[in-house]
Amino acid sequence: MEFVQQNWMWVTLAIISGSMLLWPLLKGGGSQALTPSQATRMMNRENAVVIDVRESGEWNTGHIAGARHIAMPLLQQKMAELEKFKNRPLIICCASGARSSAACSTLRKAGFEKVFNLAGGMTSWREAKLPVTTK
Repeated sequence: MEFVQQNWMWVTLAIISGSMLLWPLLKGGGSQALTPSQATRMMNRENAVVIDVRESGEWNTGHIAGARHIAMPLLQQKMAELEKFKNRPLIICCASGARSSAACSTLRKAGFEKVFNLAGGMTSWREAKLPVTTK
């Protein structure tokens, strides 16, 4: 108890940061996470659509072949373009998985049911030695 009293700021910071990390799990978060290999299987077997929500500069450095680019700030505005894919699985990716997780939540709220987050984003895709394109 003495430790907590003497280090109350650090304890508070630890509680807040831990809560922020656990929040998506506690609220039942809007997406299921897929590994790169699970994502490629879903793309091949279920004709999943990949939506890349990174900024244009990130997109231009390389992206998953066949992916559609809709930067996260434009997702709400471009929702009508995605309506035609409402019955297909959507795999959302970004650089590390954080923005895509938020995009998954946005899409679920808009009525998309088959929404999946690429766990680790393009970082994990590249680490898995899967191909990227700049075209």
